[in-house]
Amino acid sequence: MKVGEARSAAVQWVARYARPDADFRGAYFSGSTVGLPDEAELPRSSDIDILVVTAEEDPPVKPGKIRFQGVLLEVSYLPWSEIASPGDVLASYHLAGSFRTDAIIDDPTGHLRRLHAHVSPRFAALPWARRRCQDARHRIETRLAAIDTSAPFHEQVASWLFPTGVTCHVLLVAALRNPTIRLRYLAAREVLTDYGHVGLYPEILSLLGCSHLPAQRVQHHLRELAATFDATVQVAKTPFFFSSDITPAARPIAIDGSQGLIDSGDHREAVFWIVATFARCHTILATDAPRLHEALTPAFQAAVTDLGISSTHDLLQRAEEVIRFLPRLWQTTENILVSNPDITG
Repeated sequence: MKVGEARSAAVQWVARYARPDADFRGAYFSGSTVGLPDEAELPRSSDIDILVVTAEEDPPVKPGKIRFQGVLLEVSYLPWSEIASPGDVLASYHLAGSFRTDAIIDDPTGHLRRLHAHVSPRFAALPWARRRCQDARHRIETRLAAIDTSAPFHEQVASWLFPTGVTCHVLLVAALRNPTIRLRYLAAREVLTDYGHVGLYPEILSLLGCSHLPAQRVQHHLRELAATFDATVQVAKTPFFFSSDITPAARPIAIDGSQGLIDSGDHREAVFWIVATFARCHTILATDAPRLHEALTPAFQAAVTDLGISSTHDLLQRAEEVIRFLPRLWQTTENILVSNPDITG
């Protein structure tokens, strides 16, 4: 399917299901498809991200992944307050990219158009690009500092994993590229290669703990994850913010997408989303099927042990390693910022 066809389906979904809501304030595209031409092919392991702006300050759990007219949509809610200030949007590494180009689906208030008019001409300016890199770095620091050591171990792993992966986002933001979620390590490797800093990449993989893993071991963990994923889908009831990522509709992304990375020789780049999905499955299982959670835990623990983590102490040590690495990461980030030909003074 072409990206343009998928976008057309997304527009129709917004008109039918989002616009009638009294709190609806607009909608726009986000994620990896922003900026792609309509004639580009949409990979089977990709979805179309939609952010629905709502007047509700505390929106309900996002609808998440929805199959509509043959297209997999990823629908999330965004409170109006988060995009009220154009300056705040421009400084936000996860919001600004959608307003670099015209990604607006529906704008009944006119505010999204004003945001685009403000962000677009300033997006590539060095001070703002640096601000967004600082925003990503701040997320690493604050979230690693907030790991709850009293939480179940699978939740601790997720609390360490995601900010550790934001090291990739700092680099992607400096290169003015989409801070993709699932493919962040692959994208970061490309940036480091393009800017002559590929020597840093093994260190980034080492922080994750997968630099030494052979393809067959990653393949084993993906097989175990597939079994856990399918079992979780059968029992999931309690809503979590990531619930739609653990559904039959999401399987082509979570499982097939990871298999695609392994098949292409990028097995280490598959590890991040394999472990993230494992942890999310066990968050669901611990609530909705405790016995199954207990029975399937050894496969999750084996995957995490292969990253060099078997305890809370290990997690905290690895978090400290990430923090110590940040000055080196920032030096490379600055080098990318000043050598990026698309960044203006």
